[in-house]
Amino acid sequence: MDLTQVARTLWRGKFFIILTTLIALVIGGWYAYSVAVPLYASTATVAMESREQQMVDITSVMTGLSGDQASINTEVEVFKSRGLIEKLVVQLSLVEDAEFNPHLRSEPRLSVSRFVEWVREIIGLPPELKEEPSPRRIMDTVIDNVLDAISISNIRQSLVFRVTVVTQQPEKSALIANSLAELYIQDQLEIKFAATEKATVWLTDRVSQLQVQLEAAEAAAKEFNAQTELVSPEALIFLNRRIKELRDRLRETREDEAAALVRLNALIDAKEAGDFERLAEISNDPALANILDEANASSISPADSALVENRYQQVLARARLEAERVSNQVATLQATISDQEERAARQSADLVTLQQLQREAEASRLIYEFFLGRLKETSVQQGIQQADSRMLSQAVVPLSPTSPKKPMILTLSLILGSFLGSAIVLGREFAQNTFRDSTELEGKTGHTVIGQIPAIPARRRKNVLKYLTDRPTSAAAEAIRNLRTSILLSDIDNPPQIIMSTSSIPGEGKTTQSLALAQNLTGLGKKVLLIEGDIRKRVFAEYFDIQEKKGLIAVLSGEAKLEEAVSHEPTLNADILIGEKTETNAADIFSSERFTRFLEDLRSKYDYVIIDTPPVLAVPDARVIGRSMDAVIYTVKWDSTSQRQVREGLKSLENVQVRVTGLVLSQINAKGMKKYGYGETYGAYGDYHNN
Repeated sequence: MDLTQVARTLWRGKFFIILTTLIALVIGGWYAYSVAVPLYASTATVAMESREQQMVDITSVMTGLSGDQASINTEVEVFKSRGLIEKLVVQLSLVEDAEFNPHLRSEPRLSVSRFVEWVREIIGLPPELKEEPSPRRIMDTVIDNVLDAISISNIRQSLVFRVTVVTQQPEKSALIANSLAELYIQDQLEIKFAATEKATVWLTDRVSQLQVQLEAAEAAAKEFNAQTELVSPEALIFLNRRIKELRDRLRETREDEAAALVRLNALIDAKEAGDFERLAEISNDPALANILDEANASSISPADSALVENRYQQVLARARLEAERVSNQVATLQATISDQEERAARQSADLVTLQQLQREAEASRLIYEFFLGRLKETSVQQGIQQADSRMLSQAVVPLSPTSPKKPMILTLSLILGSFLGSAIVLGREFAQNTFRDSTELEGKTGHTVIGQIPAIPARRRKNVLKYLTDRPTSAAAEAIRNLRTSILLSDIDNPPQIIMSTSSIPGEGKTTQSLALAQNLTGLGKKVLLIEGDIRKRVFAEYFDIQEKKGLIAVLSGEAKLEEAVSHEPTLNADILIGEKTETNAADIFSSERFTRFLEDLRSKYDYVIIDTPPVLAVPDARVIGRSMDAVIYTVKWDSTSQRQVREGLKSLENVQVRVTGLVLSQINAKGMKKYGYGETYGAYGDYHNN
């Protein structure tokens, strides 16, 4: 369906669309002005302080809000928290408000529960016992309803929140909005007070514990210092320096000891060798040197030898004493150094332990002083706490309801009504499987519509011809005349003489149309023969009072002559050849050479021959007969025959090379045409029909 067809369809259904639009407007107006409860919205604004203003330069127990998106989203949820809303419900006694507490509302007369009670009462069942809700359940229900009435929003690129409340009373909306904003700010203060108080209690206990730990650490350091021989770190340094000096003396003394031993051994060696010069040099004794000098001047006498020996022994004794003395000094120094090193090691270990104890005591003191300072700061904060938000503007009592928005409801009703009407019209058009318009019939079949016959208002078939005779100017009679003209002009050079009328299925009005066409042709002074080609149904008897006599089969078989079988019908002013029952297949009869000669014989005896054949989709008779016809009229019942049936019927004729002269849209309902939007096209039929 293209846009032009859509527009045409909508234009045809304009009255229906207008009707649905008006109905939607009425319903929308009824809802907006009678059913909908007016609701009033009031908004309070709260500003969030991202930086806390401190009266004193101390760190708060709870930091202020950061102002990032996560904090903003968190605060929105805090506004809608059930705990805060429950405080609001208690403060304003909203449990006693029927708007929020459905248990206080009176049940409407038309409700499902009342209907159920009425049914139970009719069938004799006892009334259903209703359980009384608990106070907690009522509170939860009220909180849910209050939450539904509250909306919290953040103004973009700001730290401002809108607290909007919608209720049925303007004063109530403003009161709830302001109360919720104040409770939110008060809740922030209470949370800070509670956190500060909790921190104070914890810090007090912690400071007491740290004080005990500090005192224990200091006592341990003092006790250890009293028990050790360490005087001070400086004394340990002096002791280490003294040890170093002793080590230096020990090294010198060892050198002296080595020298003394060398001198002693040299003296002994020189004496044993008799080297008196060497002995005098080593001994470094003036007396022994003088004795040797005098003895060298002349040979040594025994007396001099005794003197030398005596003096040598004295020198040797002194050398041995000197060596022993130096050795004793070395041993003494080694013992002293060992004792001092042990003492220094003990004092070093004691110093490390003492310093560790002192550091622990100092650390305990620092922690103690830090927590003591935080305790004092926290105690000060209890009196100077500030909320992280402030009321920016209070909610005011609204002067007019925010809903229902009557202009918007009416506009939407107008749009929805027109949309619904258009959808129904288009849907009906898309779902249509029949033909209601000649243009549509021509477009979907490719065949020309040569006639549009309105429904003839006759209750019985016998009254159809009487109606056409009595009302020659009716819409039906005029339509038959138009059909006659179209048939005769379908081939001007060779006007059709033998005309076949058929359809897709039974009941489409082809027989009535054949009779009416025959009657109309006789009105031109022509001699017309109407043949009942449907030898199975034989419906001519329902139109005429025909006595039993020979018919079409008898003529074709030669049992009777044409003149004997034909009956003249005064109502039609035409001859009629009725059908007969036969055991022979009808298709075989109509495809015989006798039937062809029979038609040729009729051309010389009648001006026009009209054959009313069976439906194409029912039996093959029409396809057989159609090959010998001058004109084939295909009848389609208005808004009844499916498009598929029409296409299949026409295709079955085309398959046997039967050319359809034109289509006839029959039994058109003028009122139905107007209903479907074809009133302008077929308005004349209504006028004729009324005539």
